[in-house]
Amino acid sequence: MNMADINALGDRIRAEMAKAIIGQDEIVDHLLIALFSSGHVLLEGPPGTAKTFMAQCFAACLSLDFGRIQFTPDLMPGDIIGSNLFNFQTSQFTLTRGAIFTDLLLADEINRTPPKTQAALLEAMQERSVTLDGTRHALSPHFMVVATQNPIEQQGVYPLPEAQLDRFLFKLLVGYPDAAEEARIVAEYGRRSGMQRPQAFDIQPQVTSDELTAARAAVADVKLVDEVVAYIVRLVRATRETADFESGASPRAAIMLANAARARAALLGRDYVIPDDVKQLAASVLRHRTLLSPAAEIEGRRVETIVADLVERTEAPR
Repeated sequence: MNMADINALGDRIRAEMAKAIIGQDEIVDHLLIALFSSGHVLLEGPPGTAKTFMAQCFAACLSLDFGRIQFTPDLMPGDIIGSNLFNFQTSQFTLTRGAIFTDLLLADEINRTPPKTQAALLEAMQERSVTLDGTRHALSPHFMVVATQNPIEQQGVYPLPEAQLDRFLFKLLVGYPDAAEEARIVAEYGRRSGMQRPQAFDIQPQVTSDELTAARAAVADVKLVDEVVAYIVRLVRATRETADFESGASPRAAIMLANAARARAALLGRDYVIPDDVKQLAASVLRHRTLLSPAAEIEGRRVETIVADLVERTEAPR
């Protein structure tokens, strides 16, 4: 598979998503980048902005197994990863696999469950495996988590710890549509009753498991020259040196930013990364890996604004 094939594949998925999702083009582009760079995505936005429906439609575009977990305060780790249950007929323990044994997992309202249960995803997201009673069980090589959370709820929520956030390639802010898009949404969905499902929009799978494997292998071969590597390192290190951040991004952030830049280049039909690929993805990769300093919080500064300033001040290769 070459870059033109990946570009065409991305266009087909975008077209299928457009059957049901109005607007949110940037979010869809980031989902594609995460898919081809083997990353996980956290969608944050107020209720009613189609976060869950968008993830369902994205899954419908792929010939992959899809699973969903509705996170609740009483959810336990065993409900996610499974457990070994004793079978009285055979007098043996039998592995009962949890919902995590799938290709694409929708972790809905992930911040509504306690940290103990959130931590059940840590090993799976990092290693693509889970350990039950000392035995390691491999997950699908295509395993990907798309999680959603509501930023405005204050009661009954448990903010994700930094270690959990660091496993997500992107944190994407799903905002309200503009007036024209909202009018189209009301006109389209105002005549439909009940819960919306991707099947109602005739969304068809556009990529097979083998094609996804080939596409990811091609993305890994996208050229990343030393000058762009040095630029990524300078940008990530700048988050640790600015007084606006109490804590900056780690080397893992630099690695993930490089992988995402490769995928973006491939989706645009290029077999090499340019500095603009890095600039366009910097905020999405870094916003959840930094902590504002007390002074910046008092001043009401936003992480995105600070990252944009760092991008402007960091010298890019020509």
